[in-house]
Amino acid sequence: MDAVSLALVTAAALWGAAAGRLVPRAAYRLSVAPDEPWRDRCPAGHPFAGPARGWLGGPGRARCATTPAPLTAPLLTALVCAALAAAADGPRPELLVWLFAAPFGTLLAWVDLRVHRLPDRLTLPLAGALPLLLAVAALLPYAAGSWLHALLGALALGGGYLLLFLIHPDGMGFGDVKLAVPLGAALGWYGWGVLFAGAFAGFLLGSLYGLGLVLTRRAGRGSAIPFGPFMLGGALLGLLLGAFTATP
Repeated sequence: MDAVSLALVTAAALWGAAAGRLVPRAAYRLSVAPDEPWRDRCPAGHPFAGPARGWLGGPGRARCATTPAPLTAPLLTALVCAALAAAADGPRPELLVWLFAAPFGTLLAWVDLRVHRLPDRLTLPLAGALPLLLAVAALLPYAAGSWLHALLGALALGGGYLLLFLIHPDGMGFGDVKLAVPLGAALGWYGWGVLFAGAFAGFLLGSLYGLGLVLTRRAGRGSAIPFGPFMLGGALLGLLLGAFTATP
């Protein structure tokens, strides 16, 4: 790894750590049932204050902490961003898109693990933003993907998840269908092979998790599991593969 790549990895990790500090508060506010409003007060009863009507901000004072492990999100996001920068191995424009999306992925995974929900407030903007950002990235030097493939990937993976939802709605939430659109765009950027690998990895990870719950008798065969984190994990593996093997 040369000096430029090392600097990019370091900068990406610092960005991930900084952005990850904003995740716990947003995750706490969004972790509610579908028929409940977003939380506007911390567990101690203090109203949230700060930029963007209190959505942006760290966990705050100890008595207002919104998570028992406030360092988990910054550490996880920093590791994800560093891995993406290392796989890119250079100043590729799509890396900025992945770094933009990484904190949202951490936030979505956290909320889904807590309440089995992928809020439209996150999935729908991502579904619109990623194809647009990748369209800009495709116009810049050293881009290592295809915007057309990204667009087709969004349609293909979103359509595939929609079909699965229509066939077996009890086995998959509609939030998973919405999340599949931006993930399909990201994976499709590097081609159909990466799209298939990332999608397959998500199903494999989710299946192994479900099997582990059944074997340990923590759930039955018909129990619902939060599938969003495994979709995101599979997409991350696919992006790492795509970035590592792609050539500008």
